[in-house]
Amino acid sequence: MTLPGRLDLLLINPNSRARVYQSLGSDLAAVEPPVWIGLLATFIRDRGYSVKILDAEAEGIGPEEVAERVRQVNPRLTAVIVYGQQPSASTQNMTAAGEVCRAIKRLVPDKPLLMGGLHPSALPERTMQEESVDFVCQGEGPYTLLGLLRQPEWKGPVDYTQVSGLWYRKQGVICSTPQAPVIEDLDKDLRAVAWDLLPMDKYRAHNWHCFGRIDDRKPYASMYTSLGCPFKCSFCCINTPFGKPMIRYRSPDSVILEIDELVTKYGVRNIKMADEMFILNERQVLGICDLIIQRGYDLNIWAYARIDTVKDSMLKKLKQAGVNWLGIGIESASKYVRDGVDKSFGKKDIKEIFDKIRAADINIGANFIFGLPDDTLATMQETLDLAIELCPDWANFYSAMAYPGSRLYDLAITNGTTLPDTWVGYSQHAYEALPLPTDHVSAAAVLQFRDQAFHTFFEHPGYLAHVERRFGKETVAHIRSMTTHRLKRKFAEAPLQPEAA
Repeated sequence: MTLPGRLDLLLINPNSRARVYQSLGSDLAAVEPPVWIGLLATFIRDRGYSVKILDAEAEGIGPEEVAERVRQVNPRLTAVIVYGQQPSASTQNMTAAGEVCRAIKRLVPDKPLLMGGLHPSALPERTMQEESVDFVCQGEGPYTLLGLLRQPEWKGPVDYTQVSGLWYRKQGVICSTPQAPVIEDLDKDLRAVAWDLLPMDKYRAHNWHCFGRIDDRKPYASMYTSLGCPFKCSFCCINTPFGKPMIRYRSPDSVILEIDELVTKYGVRNIKMADEMFILNERQVLGICDLIIQRGYDLNIWAYARIDTVKDSMLKKLKQAGVNWLGIGIESASKYVRDGVDKSFGKKDIKEIFDKIRAADINIGANFIFGLPDDTLATMQETLDLAIELCPDWANFYSAMAYPGSRLYDLAITNGTTLPDTWVGYSQHAYEALPLPTDHVSAAAVLQFRDQAFHTFFEHPGYLAHVERRFGKETVAHIRSMTTHRLKRKFAEAPLQPEAA
């Protein structure tokens, strides 16, 4: 248990914003609360240990200042947790996380330091070899952190064999213990984010999340109502900490209690449901919606769905509950390309589903990926053409990346594919970004196509006319301003045009 006046655990969210997003990070991208860190804090605090969170990204501080904060608060254990704003965005934050760890070890070399998160779970041994850390957590993390805190002190010989999910060194040799079990009872053990430990005034929604009310991006929060995903898309690494494709749910009663806190204590209206697949279990979705509707809250929520999980019976209540945006992964216009990465919609018609969502007055944010293994320039063009035809209210265009923990990464390693030489190179927007090539298209050509696709879409007269009808002239002006941002690229084949967020 905690000692009087001594902090047991300091959880750190490293600051990657400028490097990962370039100029887009200044005012267009969201400033996300580190939800997973907040859940870890709740789990540990509920067991009697003292916890603080240092959100270096929200506070805009660098490695040296983070290290000085560690020295000042003098925790028993410091944990740098590496997650991202998107399910597959952990790896791009590793560069900043590594810099933080090195700065801490330079200033307070004897302080026990752990790194955890999705990327370290995917490559635990490599993380131990390359980073200035004493421990790596493989898996979700709660039981591993708890096991370490139960150790009296880290002085002299310590037996770590009873701490599950831990990588450590014994006489200079890297050792590991079996991965910890996943949390089964989310209501009991991961019941809510420790919002009181976070700088709530710092967080803001994505620009598109507040189209029509573009100056109303704060306050903002994101939260999980479920963990994991039952699907097996080969480009995704979301299930790495869990060990296999799976999904676990919080009860609607647990979810509404957290929403109550966000609304009544922090005045939050803009909420992201961070679940990899919120729109899946109809009973779960409707149960949450019913409780929000009963409260009479005026919320602006966005959540992830799939083409084949959207049901007519959900849409009316989703809108009534304030779910104003659904993020839907189309990935490719080509069924052949989608099937090649195990992203099949069956017989569902994309346009038909879009029409139903729009009929419910819900906005659509559509996701597309260029450079999937079976892509050609022709299929990539088909995907862009489909995006223009569908005219979603927002679109994200990505390059295929071999994220550690995904099957695309394993395939790239097997085939000897050239991968980014820095972790930040896995970012979609970084200068060093290097996507996967296909058998038909080079990595540089994929990147160039992706960047140009943004301009083709966001500057298209049909899209801008749609936005003006839907959200007004102010939002159109915002989009025009957004497209003046320019990303610098190391590997693109030609000079780039202005970039969108």
